[in-house]
Amino acid sequence: MPDSGGAGPVDPPPQGDSQVRVFGVPPRDGAPPAEIVEGFLEALTSDEADYAMARKYLTEEASERWSPGSSTTVLADGPNRDPDRTSNDRDGGGFTYALTGRKIATINEERAYESDEAPYAETLHLTKQKSKDGEEWRIEDLPEGVVLGESDFKRIYLSVNKYYFASRSSSDGASAGQSPLVADPVYLRKRIDPVTQSVKSLLEGPTDWLDPVVSSRFPTGTALKKGTKSLSPDDQNRLKVPLNRKADGIRQDRCVSMAAQLFFTLQDLTSTGIEEIELQRSNGSRLCALDADQADGVAPHHTAGTLSFQYFVDDKGQLVRMPRNGDDVEPVSGPFGAGEQEFRTAAVSRAEDRAAGVSNDGKSLFVGSLLAGGALEQTKVRSKAKKEEDRLTAPSWDGRGDLWVADQDPENPRLLWLPEGEGSPLEVKVAGLGEGRIKSVRVSADGARIALLVEDDDTVSLKVGRVEREGTPDDPVVDVRELRLAAPQMEEVTAMSWAGGSRLVVAGKEAGGVQQLRYVQSDGSVSLGPTLPGLTGATEIAASEDDRLPLVAHSEDGIVRLAQGANWRTVVKEGSAPVYPG
Repeated sequence: MPDSGGAGPVDPPPQGDSQVRVFGVPPRDGAPPAEIVEGFLEALTSDEADYAMARKYLTEEASERWSPGSSTTVLADGPNRDPDRTSNDRDGGGFTYALTGRKIATINEERAYESDEAPYAETLHLTKQKSKDGEEWRIEDLPEGVVLGESDFKRIYLSVNKYYFASRSSSDGASAGQSPLVADPVYLRKRIDPVTQSVKSLLEGPTDWLDPVVSSRFPTGTALKKGTKSLSPDDQNRLKVPLNRKADGIRQDRCVSMAAQLFFTLQDLTSTGIEEIELQRSNGSRLCALDADQADGVAPHHTAGTLSFQYFVDDKGQLVRMPRNGDDVEPVSGPFGAGEQEFRTAAVSRAEDRAAGVSNDGKSLFVGSLLAGGALEQTKVRSKAKKEEDRLTAPSWDGRGDLWVADQDPENPRLLWLPEGEGSPLEVKVAGLGEGRIKSVRVSADGARIALLVEDDDTVSLKVGRVEREGTPDDPVVDVRELRLAAPQMEEVTAMSWAGGSRLVVAGKEAGGVQQLRYVQSDGSVSLGPTLPGLTGATEIAASEDDRLPLVAHSEDGIVRLAQGANWRTVVKEGSAPVYPG
């Protein structure tokens, strides 16, 4: 140990990134009830696939009934042993042991994360069981599933995005084009063959929350071929996936779509990635194969790697752009950079050929081309709010080419949708919004999910909803359903942006805390992505679905940018409303 020299702050390692592996130990002969309980709870945190060691602490009947895969309860503090609720049975033949804590989430049978803030109070009941050396205390009654503390959960579990195709409705029309892939996040035990777990989970189908707006190309009932215990890529990063008879007779084009779902689901699970997916029939023959180049063609909206520019509104109210990794700022082509109309916010289509902007007074929404000579059109969207801050939010384009914006008018708050950015706006019903008012709108690239900043009772929270489309092209019906908190840890969210298939970046603060920047998952869990350096007074933030591109924000220092492995750097002192296409 050093005995001289200076001291300095050290950044702590990311939570949940420990390489420690835990292995349970069997109960000791003659162990008292408290030791049995401690040993069982410790065995729940082990890296055993079947919880074999944990079952040694249960009676035979309890072991048969117990289904650890049915759910995982995550506690912020615990599980704690409550001595005030621990007691002997009156007849002396049993022992009740109380567990308490603060529940923050549940991983359900589908492996989906569900935020669930509530007190936790359950009991374990122990009894004496005959053994070859006499009698031993064992647990005969216990809660369903597994209970873990948050730190153990982060160490044991891994968030994985399964991918399904966005469903097309009759309202999309004949020219809707190819369906994009939609991320469906689930949690798997990271050291229990995550590749095989991911394949099985994908084949089982989407989670209940996402199911109404996606579809799988795998035929119903498709599973791994019987007897397949483990899947792993070969030394050339090619993975062969043997399927059962349900998939034997499918067409080649459908098989390629199935392989694309698998390819993107598995892409980040190995250190070297997957280079090729081969699907096999039940007899072992080749059904189809898909490599990385072909996968990008099948799922064009999976990433935004083709984006050319980042955009913001300059101090003259004009839309300007800068290269992905450069600092040169120039006006965009067409009416949005010509100075004929001042804007306070803007959005650029994902094809980067059109833009939408809200007038400087917040009353009107304009749409126009980003090509020289293009015209600027004023849409039929109007806000009648008396105060400027209560008028239109920044607009957002989805990957289908449709435009979204919210009117914050306290007398008539609305979420509006313009198909292809044209025509009369359609008011979108938002189930579960209650008395809340939408302050910001960001639609995912796939168009199946929408992120909203919702103000309610003087607090602003981040919620993600499912976009359901019905009706016909002439009479479409669009609803947002099943809103769920995406940043339950934060009391106040200032800004947000999609930053990946199921990830968002948010600026906000926890109760009693200061503003911070953080990645969160759309299901409400905290992303274990890179730690973001602090930024003073961030009011707007923009990210790309391609995590290789820098973050852009509006702060007290102006328009700033954060490249990977760097600190925030000012691009220009004056400007606002930074956006990536979308």
